[in-house]
Amino acid sequence: MPVKKLRDFLDSHEVKYVNVSHSKAYTAQEIAASAHIPGKELAKTVMIKIDGTLAMAVLPASYKVDFESLKELLDVNRVRLAYEQEFKDRCPDCEVGAMPPFGNLYNMDIYVAESLKEDEEIAFNAGNHTELIKMKYADFEKLVKPKTLKFSHKMKV
Repeated sequence: MPVKKLRDFLDSHEVKYVNVSHSKAYTAQEIAASAHIPGKELAKTVMIKIDGTLAMAVLPASYKVDFESLKELLDVNRVRLAYEQEFKDRCPDCEVGAMPPFGNLYNMDIYVAESLKEDEEIAFNAGNHTELIKMKYADFEKLVKPKTLKFSHKMKV
């Protein structure tokens, strides 16, 4: 079952969503394959540090963060991948690496890759490694109010 905090938040805003169960998977590409969802529609949450402050970067599973672009767009000194020990306690109701892209529920800024806006629906980890939530991107954007930027590019296969 999705993280209670997330489920309660979505239900309280009367947002329609689907819970998708899949076999245990850890990488975004494995999850997409297991759940039969195109990698472009699976939104992965990457925990980052921006000048020492924890934030979430959300992008399609088949893309990767361009840290240099993000640093320039945000006009900050440093952007890097966060270490597990820096964020594991920030989302105590989630399995590490399965945080849903709802920084607003965990007092974090959230940055969404512009390319996700192209999808009518997105799916994302529901707080564990065996479930996804699938919902309309427009509802996600309305609830989370992320900053949308062009900071990612498709991974080379």
